[in-house]
Amino acid sequence: MGCGGSVTKAGEYAEGGQLTAEGLSGEPYNQAHLFEGASEEETKAIVAQLNEINAQMPLGGLASYLRRARNLLSDAKNDVNPLSGFVPHVPVGERLVGDKGVGTEYYAEIERLGMSQLSKCAFCLVAGGLGERLGFPGIKIGITAELTTGATFFEKYARYILAFQAHARQATGDINLLLPLAIMTSGDTHVPTVQFLAQNKNFGLSSEQIVLMEQAKVPALMDPEARLGKKDGLVETKPHGHGDVHSLLHKHGLPKKWQAEGRKWLVIFQDTNPLAFRPMCAFIGVSAANDFVMNSVCVPRIPTENIGSICKLEGSDGSHKTINVEYNMLEALLRETPLGGDRPDETGFSPYPGNINILIFGIPTLAQRLEETGGVMPEFVNPKWTGPDRSAFKSSTRLECMMQDFPLLCGPQDKVGFVLMDRYMCFTCVKNNLKDAPHRKPHDCALTCEADLYASNIKLLRHCGAVVEIEEPETTTFLGISVKMGPRLVLQPSFSMCLEKLKARVFGKIKISRKSSLIVEGDIFIHDLDLDGALDVSGSGEIKGQVVKNAGQPLENIPEDEFSSQPPSLQIRGYRCSIGEVEVLAW
Repeated sequence: MGCGGSVTKAGEYAEGGQLTAEGLSGEPYNQAHLFEGASEEETKAIVAQLNEINAQMPLGGLASYLRRARNLLSDAKNDVNPLSGFVPHVPVGERLVGDKGVGTEYYAEIERLGMSQLSKCAFCLVAGGLGERLGFPGIKIGITAELTTGATFFEKYARYILAFQAHARQATGDINLLLPLAIMTSGDTHVPTVQFLAQNKNFGLSSEQIVLMEQAKVPALMDPEARLGKKDGLVETKPHGHGDVHSLLHKHGLPKKWQAEGRKWLVIFQDTNPLAFRPMCAFIGVSAANDFVMNSVCVPRIPTENIGSICKLEGSDGSHKTINVEYNMLEALLRETPLGGDRPDETGFSPYPGNINILIFGIPTLAQRLEETGGVMPEFVNPKWTGPDRSAFKSSTRLECMMQDFPLLCGPQDKVGFVLMDRYMCFTCVKNNLKDAPHRKPHDCALTCEADLYASNIKLLRHCGAVVEIEEPETTTFLGISVKMGPRLVLQPSFSMCLEKLKARVFGKIKISRKSSLIVEGDIFIHDLDLDGALDVSGSGEIKGQVVKNAGQPLENIPEDEFSSQPPSLQIRGYRCSIGEVEVLAW
């Protein structure tokens, strides 16, 4: 879907290859409006800005961007459907549910296979988002994920990577082995991310294993002719989408470097879904077992739910492509299938799995495809029209790209698939603030994310092989948002990075009351535990027949007169962890 190179016109460039106001005013740019009424100083500033943008843009620079924009805007105006002519089929993948789900021997085998691959893994965090929409004045990875430990989302991710690394070092005998982490930032988040990591000493990660990749913005488009918008005397710019992660990885030479180091798998993940890491070994195991070039982690999708689906699309020429289809295009695509649209099958879910944008790539093929294409993803445009004639926008738009569209760079020999798990194992998020969350279904806020973390750990503990008796959850409500909340269990990755590790550490009878909280960190073994309160265990040791009873540390409402004085991570919740009582066991 790439475009040809731009044609250079006389006057387009000044000496030294720089764009000029004269060149930008004519073909192929047609941006004369930017300089109408502008002072000499303003003109110079706009030209300097566009030269910087032009230098950063791949695929022929600014001229090519504008040409692609005009083509895509024309298609949008004429309601051209990019999926027209394709026939959808249920894709090939691995469904880790039912007799292959958590707690089965099949799941154990696939998880062990993934554990054997950890030394060959790299990770990439797409972290371009700010928390402003959530009421948090900072980067989203700096938001507290749960109050029992106070860990931020990034700390959660770092702990898992360190646990995977520790396992890989033990498995390989290489005490210096590092698992690399690339972090894609934006212009808004880059400096705060650098500061956040420095202030927290990278949360135990080595500076040597972290690479920051800053994403540039692209010019905003003000009309269907792709004239650029202005804001505060300069060209308005907007994010290009998380698909830029591929071009940034290529620009930094990381896939080729990792391939040369013998690495096989790259895991790309996003900023507020910590549940994805506990079953990560199983996901990697599925990629290894199936030799997937790209593996999308999925959940059972409720029809009409606002998440994309993985579909196998058959073209009129008989070609096939397994790829994500966005939710707003599914109804039309599926209308001619036996289900007659975006409808449930006999399971009550859509047969097309719901994509949650945790992606696992085979590094050798990834490196090859990015080398061939520069990592530039096919783009789309989504203008909001003022009326049915589609002659003007309500507000400026821009070209966008998505990281899950990587299969469009692949050939027929590249195997693309998915792995599906129950939602409680792998998906939660924080995308709604306290004002909006009560009116959204699901709430998808800080409280629901925190409750999801505890609930997932409870369910995993019930699969560990011990006799587990955990009091059922009850409804907990803060500021009009209600969730089911049981005991607050935090099983740190250093204690159990996956279910197979957990099975080797917990034995006997485990009894935990609803009001309890439990933190376990380090090389700990538990033989019988009766917990009714708060317990914090860390170090290297063994619990045998421990009985704990205290007042605990329940969550509590923040009084209205204290609300404004609370830290931001509490203000976006409306509740806090009480001081209460906690028993600490540390070796």
